[in-house]
Amino acid sequence: MAKGFQFFGFEAPDSVESKASVKLAKTDFIRADIQWVGPGGANNLHTHTGNDGFWLVLSGRARFYGEAAEPAAELGPMQGALVPHGTAYWFESAGDEPLEILHVAARTLAKVDKRVDLEARRRPAHEGGTATSITP
Repeated sequence: MAKGFQFFGFEAPDSVESKASVKLAKTDFIRADIQWVGPGGANNLHTHTGNDGFWLVLSGRARFYGEAAEPAAELGPMQGALVPHGTAYWFESAGDEPLEILHVAARTLAKVDKRVDLEARRRPAHEGGTATSITP
């Protein structure tokens, strides 16, 4: 393998009832994973103090929210969102099929990177396959 490169692949879980994630790659500045959210599944309102999040819907639909009760956007395949650090957000699966979404987080060393939960956190059970539950 070439020095410095990280090569990866992933295997989707057989089924997803709530949430699952497969980590793809990670360095000091960036990390990438693919998340699956089953119909009706969601995360909680939170923010990150030192990383910006890039989200790209691969399949299914995602409904993103800020602190308001109404959605900020509903996204389909090949649509995405950039969530700057300090922005409160949460998202949910908005369709009948599971949401498959690419997540890339880029951090700066100029700030401490912490996740700040603004409401109770949902912790899904392990969903099988090579996926693992979403954790901070």
